[in-house]
Amino acid sequence: MNVSATKTVTVRLATSADMPAVQRIYAHHVLHGLGSFEETPPDLAEMARRFETVTGAGFPYFVAEADGAVQGYAYIGPYRPRPAYRYTVENSVYVAPGEVGRGVGSQLMERLIQAATARGARLMVAVIGDSANTASIALHTRHGFQPVGTIRGAGFKAGQWVDCVLMQRPLGQGTSTPPPS
Repeated sequence: MNVSATKTVTVRLATSADMPAVQRIYAHHVLHGLGSFEETPPDLAEMARRFETVTGAGFPYFVAEADGAVQGYAYIGPYRPRPAYRYTVENSVYVAPGEVGRGVGSQLMERLIQAATARGARLMVAVIGDSANTASIALHTRHGFQPVGTIRGAGFKAGQWVDCVLMQRPLGQGTSTPPPS
């Protein structure tokens, strides 16, 4: 799919070989934004461990690639560990600096929604750091997420209190029917 007149992006399952690029993208967001509540970027070994945890539990982890370079990444994981939450997933989407607003996040989100629905999830939750994170809020809104609340001052980063915006999107039949037994 074209995201600009000169760039074609391919969304594919991530591999461990993608983790250096993923780590660089995430480090940028940790250091220069409020979307993540981490204050120190995890090193490559930690990002590889997190990747293995997500994929080892059977959850999808995608990268968007163009011209041989990773432009963004996204994954879903469990919303909470207790069994009653098993039909709810939480998403994470990060786009490389300079690629925000070029369709990379939307392509990643589409794949997440498809994958989560295919695995039987009924609800996708977004926990967005910073109520001024208009790019992430707009991305989620474009993909059918509705705001369900804001936790004011949930964290303290970069010398300021930072909100968490909660959004959700039904998947498949949502909560209109019970899940299969």
